Amino acid sequence: MTQTIYRTAPVSEASGRRDRLALTQSSDVLFCYGTLRFDAVLKALLGRIPQQAVASAPGYRAAALDGRVYPGLVLRAADGSAPGTILLNLSNEEWRILDRFEDDRYDLRKVILSNGQSAWAYIWPGGDVRVDDWDATEFERSHLTSYAARCARLAPGLAAGLPKGE
Repeated sequence: MTQTIYRTAPVSEASGRRDRLALTQSSDVLFCYGTLRFDAVLKALLGRIPQQAVASAPGYRAAALDGRVYPGLVLRAADGSAPGTILLNLSNEEWRILDRFEDDRYDLRKVILSNGQSAWAYIWPGGDVRVDDWDATEFERSHLTSYAARCARLAPGLAAGLPKGE
């Protein structure tokens, strides 16, 4: 079961970005299944590594996406579960930074985790989805260093309320 956050309130006229965070509270947790599972990425974006716990989302998979080094969380056709972590104790500002960082194509929805707890997750709406799952080990080996450096370059603008712009 998922609950979509509807984009109802504009953040700024210039960006055209809609507020996906209207219903979240800072006490809510974020399920991370891709690049946000890596401490180097979190540290680059937020300046700290939030408290985390291992989690998984049954009925989903972290799909490889055409032309992207990051995955998209999509429904799984067969039994299985997307592995990941949940981020705990995010501040409202950290939620805003992470939301600005995530691609506008993602929908922020509540998902039920394997332990029965609910968490917010960025769901990929479709398109560009490959049949293979995203490979976190390959990402770490081939892309993590440059990806974290890119996140560090983006972080000041995201913290200032600017869209990602890349």
